[in-house]
Amino acid sequence: MKAVVYKGPFEVAVEEVEDPAVQHPNDVIVKVTSTAICGSDLHMYEGRTAAEPGITFGHENMGTVAEVGPGVTTLKEGDRVVMPFNVACGFCTNCVEGFTGYCLTVNPGFPGGAYGYVAMGPWKGGQAEYLRVPYADFNCLKLPPGTEHENDFVLLADIFPTGYHGCELAQVRPGESVAVYGAGPVGLMAAYSALLRGASKVFVVDRVAERLRKAEEIGAVPVDFSQGDPVEQIQEQTDGAGTDKGIDAVGYQAAARGADREEPATVLNSLVRTVRATGALGVPGLYVPADPGAPDEQAKQGMLLVAIGKLFEKGLRMGTGQCNVKRYNRHLRDLIIAGRARPSFVVSHELPLDQAPSAYDKFDKRIEGYTKVVLRP
Repeated sequence: MKAVVYKGPFEVAVEEVEDPAVQHPNDVIVKVTSTAICGSDLHMYEGRTAAEPGITFGHENMGTVAEVGPGVTTLKEGDRVVMPFNVACGFCTNCVEGFTGYCLTVNPGFPGGAYGYVAMGPWKGGQAEYLRVPYADFNCLKLPPGTEHENDFVLLADIFPTGYHGCELAQVRPGESVAVYGAGPVGLMAAYSALLRGASKVFVVDRVAERLRKAEEIGAVPVDFSQGDPVEQIQEQTDGAGTDKGIDAVGYQAAARGADREEPATVLNSLVRTVRATGALGVPGLYVPADPGAPDEQAKQGMLLVAIGKLFEKGLRMGTGQCNVKRYNRHLRDLIIAGRARPSFVVSHELPLDQAPSAYDKFDKRIEGYTKVVLRP
């Protein structure tokens, strides 16, 4: 089958690889109909992780069941399904408590597994024609048959739940104001989720014009940090009070205004300044324990200079960590079916699988309106 294979920094290729096969009674093989490129894939694509050439990318996957293992009880051939990016067993301590992003079974020696991602276990990615799904009764979320809402449903694999997770970490409540730093796909989903949860005003901070326009289209207030200190811009629009809650949808590759290099802690420190005393921060943006491309030796070891004193002084709370997709995906699926949510507004391009190399290049450079790419194998 064809699949997107990592070759080295800034290079992927569509190559013929071995077809997946049922290896365990509870496996299914899914014929992939949609698979998205994620901002997290760019960390590997840019050589900013320990990813080795040969990895098949793709953790945002949906399709139809093509083959069913003999132990599968809730799925049949032809079922339309979407899979959380978290590979999880469903029965370990963390899974039972709802922390499926930190499964203790699927990646021995490390809490958590994912499709097609460095250090997240042996699971092949789904930017391919077919995907093996383990513990399929647990990991597959059934969808209505047909092709309706294809671009909405594929976002249930990661970015829609992850954006919602950012709001959950920050405990966003109706009537509150929220500052979201980053207007990439996860940032836009966080802003959208905040509005779904009843936020009164949502600010979205970025410098890419197309992304800020997307934020404005859904009812958020765009803040262009290239035009001035975003904290000051938000304070001006909140009578100096700041926001009730804040969400970091950027992570460790953050850039500061006017800086000629990355400043990995700049978003965290901006949020500490932005959010009012006793507010809360949600941090779904990715931070890593090691970054070979970091601007200084401390950041290369995952250690950042964060204003912990001011965080403490203001009595701020902070929640972090990757999304436990199964906490949210069924609920969000039903919002889509009911017509209450349309996250596909973030999708900018739908392309055949063989255009993946060009799509990675353009998405990484934030050009030609590339916000979210869905590949069709």
